[in-house]
Amino acid sequence: MSEEPLTQRLQAGARQLNIDLNDVQSSQLLAYLALLQKWNKVYNLTAVRDPQLMISRHLLDSLSVLPFLKSEATRLIDVGSGAGLPGIPLAIMRPALVCSLIDTNGKKSRFQQQVKTELGLSNVEVVHARVEDATVSPADYVVARAFAAPEVMVQSASHLCRDDGRMLFMLGQDTHDFSQISHDFCLETHVDIQVPFESGQRHIAICRRTDKDRPTLN
Repeated sequence: MSEEPLTQRLQAGARQLNIDLNDVQSSQLLAYLALLQKWNKVYNLTAVRDPQLMISRHLLDSLSVLPFLKSEATRLIDVGSGAGLPGIPLAIMRPALVCSLIDTNGKKSRFQQQVKTELGLSNVEVVHARVEDATVSPADYVVARAFAAPEVMVQSASHLCRDDGRMLFMLGQDTHDFSQISHDFCLETHVDIQVPFESGQRHIAICRRTDKDRPTLN
């Protein structure tokens, strides 16, 4: 498949998400996709093989998070990053945002490192470790893409979140009971999103630390 149809699909999807995508970002995102296709033949990084589907299910799905990230944010941690999703696309779109990618799978971490090197992504930090053992600076956003149930995620990764930070969950199904999450966190935002060229609906939930100093209302 030629590159032009993929470029058109990526740019059309970005427009649907109301995201400005310049030529440099578009080229880097497609270069990342090409590396993913190449490594996937040997390391089986993703079950998605069709480049057209990779555009929507990987790139556009990752970019759908952008409108929810505050412009002043400086650090993001992608937990259970796998092939670098959504961390690498977000790092491409936000060069000033340091994106730490945490994963326990050595092959996936090596792929992430290769992408960082080949694309010159100085704002990407590859962390090969368990979430509970990861020693990285706390972030404005801790993002999980179908990594674990939110209540499990909060228990294992809350130490990675700044006191005024947020935990952002990319969900495929709206079946999670957020009343079960740790009392240290509470649901702040829960919205439905539509990823371009995908029929199924996605959901984004954002949790913040509970304001323990707020007076209790009787």
